[in-house]
Amino acid sequence: MFTNVEHSHRGHDPEAPVSAGVSASFVWSDARLLGYGPMDETHREFYQVAFDLLTCSGATAAMALEAFETHAVEHFGEEEEWMRSTAFPARDCHVEEHAAVLASVREVRAGVEAGSMSVETVHDLGMHLFDWFPGHADYLDSALAAWMTKRIMGGQPVVLRRSIRNS
Repeated sequence: MFTNVEHSHRGHDPEAPVSAGVSASFVWSDARLLGYGPMDETHREFYQVAFDLLTCSGATAAMALEAFETHAVEHFGEEEEWMRSTAFPARDCHVEEHAAVLASVREVRAGVEAGSMSVETVHDLGMHLFDWFPGHADYLDSALAAWMTKRIMGGQPVVLRRSIRNS
C-alpha cells in the first residue's frame, strides 16, 4: 500500500486520528512559503485538505478523500500547466511524483468506497502525504517557484516570513 508515496511515518498509531496535540508539521506556517504567490496559496490549501484526511471519521472519510483528490488534480494540473507553458526543464520527475500521489489517493478512495479499506487507511495516507510533501516542495516546487518568478517578474522569489513567538 502507498507504494507510490515513498516516505513513511514512523511511530504513528493508525487507530487514532490526529487531532489533539497536533504536530506543527501538520499545520501550515510561513516556513513553507516558496515566494511564488499562486503556488504558496495552493500549498496552504494542500495542508488543509491533507489535514482533513488525518482527522476524518469513518463517516467523513469518503468526503475527505474526494476533497483531497479534487484539490490534488487542480493543484498538480496547475503546476504542470506552468511547467508546460514555460518550458520548465525539470518537468518529468515532477509530473511523475504528482502521478504517483494521485495513484495512491485513488487506490485508497476506491478501497474505502468498496469497503475493503477503513478510516485508519485514510489516516495513514494523510501521514504519508505529510511525510512526502516537504521534500517535494523543498526540491521540486521551489525550483518551479524560482523559474516562474524569473519568467514573470525577471527576478528571484522574495519570501517574507512572520515570526510568531510566545512571550
